[in-house]
Amino acid sequence: MKHSVVIKGNRSGMTVFLNPDIPFTELLEAVGRKFRESAKFWGSVQMTLTFEGREISAREEYELVNVITENSHIDVLCLIDTNANRIERCEKALNEKLMELTAQTGQFYRGTLKGGETLESEASVVVIGDINVGAKVIAKGNVIVLGKLSGTAYAGASGNPQTVIAAMEMQPMQLRICDATIRHGRDRSRKLGHGPMVARLEDGEIKLQAFKKPFLNFF
Repeated sequence: MKHSVVIKGNRSGMTVFLNPDIPFTELLEAVGRKFRESAKFWGSVQMTLTFEGREISAREEYELVNVITENSHIDVLCLIDTNANRIERCEKALNEKLMELTAQTGQFYRGTLKGGETLESEASVVVIGDINVGAKVIAKGNVIVLGKLSGTAYAGASGNPQTVIAAMEMQPMQLRICDATIRHGRDRSRKLGHGPMVARLEDGEIKLQAFKKPFLNFF
């Protein structure tokens, strides 16, 4: 028997596979039940969401998102589809926005930092690549990673509390802004969520947020 709902994680969030052969009202109940049962596993996260398996209208999408958020602690950032061109355009637009953050005063590093390597900057720095576990970036300004941040990032090394750390995929071992530090263990990816995120200081503590239009205005 085909499952009514199947959930799979992906690089930027999750994909929900929907049974195309059951009535939509029955499907809604199945989705609510599935997310209620798995709420503890996913935890409190922010994710993008993709629906696959059946054609759904905008109204049905709205109802599905509502039932997911009502039965879990997931904050759905946006819906994406499997249209490769559309996804590519979204990624390009986000990359361009991140590049703007340090285009005037920062430096660029192209390549992946491997374990044991350290990159230091007197201003802000954009890493066009990944920062692997064991690698470290230290900047007096912002740290922007156009890739996956799995190592350590230190922004505001000169004491500027307005600096930020941003990454296309935020899964760090350690983040530091000025004198504030947070560390994450093996389950850090589930706690932080997936996809593009920004870390900044709020009341002396480092807070992480997924990219949203109001937050981008902070820069």
